[in-house]
Amino acid sequence: MDSNREMDPAHQVPEGVDEKTVRALGALSKALETTERARGHLYGFHQLTGTADFELGDAVRLLREAGHEEQAARVEHAIVGRNVIPGHWTFQIIEAYNDTYYRPFAAMERDVVDELADGRDHLLEATLKTARRTSHHPDHAPTPTDT
Repeated sequence: MDSNREMDPAHQVPEGVDEKTVRALGALSKALETTERARGHLYGFHQLTGTADFELGDAVRLLREAGHEEQAARVEHAIVGRNVIPGHWTFQIIEAYNDTYYRPFAAMERDVVDELADGRDHLLEATLKTARRTSHHPDHAPTPTDT
């Protein structure tokens, strides 16, 4: 690589790491990033479901104030505080996901990057940045402090 195409030293591909390994690590990282997004959706599901449950409480109160005790009692008894799947509220789904899938996946990705790339993250993306940036352009600097 010529001096005009320098890469951030923290993201240089370590000696002996081939292009296929860099691509494989990039795919592994992308899969973990997708899992991060899925996990975020679980938190969104958790928050929306919790909000809905509190809104149900308001609906029950308003039904009672409007004189509809029977309907209020049915909604309160059958829906308010109900499990979203048998035996689980949404926080328990998140806990199970984190313990069963997310944390083991994140730990595995970290182990593989440590073993194959000396712990250097985002080698594929850094390689793309180096290939796609315009040399000597202030908005294409290899690192945040280079201007």
